[in-house]
Amino acid sequence: MATYSYRAVSAQGETHEGTVEASSETEAGRMISDAGLIVLSVQAGGAARSQRPVRSRRRGRQTFGEKELLLFTRELAVLLKAGLPLDSALSVLGQVASEPAVAAVVSEVRDAVRGGRTLSRALDEHQAFGRFYVNMVRAGEAGGVLDEVLGRLAEHLERSRALRETVVSALIYPAILLGVALISVVVLLVFVVPQFSDLFADMGKALPLPTRVVIAAGEILTGYWWLLAGLVVAAVVTGRRMLQRPEVQRKADHWLLGLPLFGELVLKAETTRFSRTFSTLLRSGVSVSEALSIAGATASNRVIEASVAAAAEEVRRGRRISDVLRETSPFPPLALHLVRVGEESGDLEGMLEQVAEIFDGEVQATIKRLLAILEPALILGLGVVIAGIIISILIAILGVNELAF
Repeated sequence: MATYSYRAVSAQGETHEGTVEASSETEAGRMISDAGLIVLSVQAGGAARSQRPVRSRRRGRQTFGEKELLLFTRELAVLLKAGLPLDSALSVLGQVASEPAVAAVVSEVRDAVRGGRTLSRALDEHQAFGRFYVNMVRAGEAGGVLDEVLGRLAEHLERSRALRETVVSALIYPAILLGVALISVVVLLVFVVPQFSDLFADMGKALPLPTRVVIAAGEILTGYWWLLAGLVVAAVVTGRRMLQRPEVQRKADHWLLGLPLFGELVLKAETTRFSRTFSTLLRSGVSVSEALSIAGATASNRVIEASVAAAAEEVRRGRRISDVLRETSPFPPLALHLVRVGEESGDLEGMLEQVAEIFDGEVQATIKRLLAILEPALILGLGVVIAGIIISILIAILGVNELAF
């Protein structure tokens, strides 16, 4: 038996938190439901902590982080499906919120709803709920299936988060290797190489070229580190400012897509995100042209975003989605073919979900291939650089020994 912590509400809207002994999470949820409570969340051990919230641009205050947004969406779907009125469900979520800033935002949304606004209009006033989120909620309100749409939205947010975490986690180890490599080289040049400088100064003949290069590099790092640090900071600041220009962003994103392996990874990840977002919007009742426009806006790559925006305009003029995407977008041929099949079969939403599943698996496979190449390449590069430094020192030392004899 394990201990599970839970959050739940009663039919009257009262919140309950506690622990229960059960053999599995499913059994724990069933026990709580049997007690007449609506289960919001069940977790093994202690209650989960929310990540630090981010700042809202529209209200200038702290609001939802990614984890809080997912939790809010899932719990609101559960409460609405259980039959609670919208304002009561929002009141409950405001009471159980783990962050004061989150509770404040939920309370503002509840007050707006009680004042006569729709949920989508109330959410649209807060930065945490982006265009995609608000349009999904608006479609659910129009179709009278808000609880179902929120459930799909929670599932979409969870999958998008998992995809992003997969990519980020895969890049952590290579980044650590690269950091260790740079630190090792700096330590050798700044602390080890200068120890031989006096010895080499007494040689009485010119040092070998590799040795002179290594010594010069060490002297530059030792004597002008502040200048190098300033140049690095200036380069980073200048690069970030340049990347804020749309034309520079577009060129950088185009170059990124053309990189071997890494560009393939970016394209497949963007294809997965686009397909899943497009499918979710269509299933929720959003029009094809509007769904295409919103799905394109969720892309992090400006090339893909611009191409999908152009495709949305052509679709509004009556053209087929697959034909337009084939002309304007860099999406893989397989994805475009499946979109065409979905159009012809009348199941575009289902086929888009299949595209997302296929390329989600492709992302995992590409990450494994990338790591299989990147990790040994970094280790080999580090070994070559360190060996080069050591060999350049040994060449000079052997020259000193020859002079001695």
